[in-house]
Amino acid sequence: MTCLRCRRLMIEDQFLDLESPYGRMWVSSLRCVNCGHVHGSVIEQHRLAQQEKPLALPSSEPDYQDDEVHLGAESFIRRAT
Repeated sequence: MTCLRCRRLMIEDQFLDLESPYGRMWVSSLRCVNCGHVHGSVIEQHRLAQQEKPLALPSSEPDYQDDEVHLGAESFIRRAT
């Protein structure tokens, strides 16, 4: 097989899957000997899962309209005499 990035030779290599639902597992994947790109079914699943996560962009103004605020004694500052 040839690499999708640089079109060079890919070899089978062993990798440790740290995010497996069954715990840490060794998996076989293809690695490019030129650029190091790794292609494998587990890696593709992780990439797709990362792409599907929605990005929450912070708004410029926080929304506190529905929040109740209770100020206790810790919110008051005393001057030292």
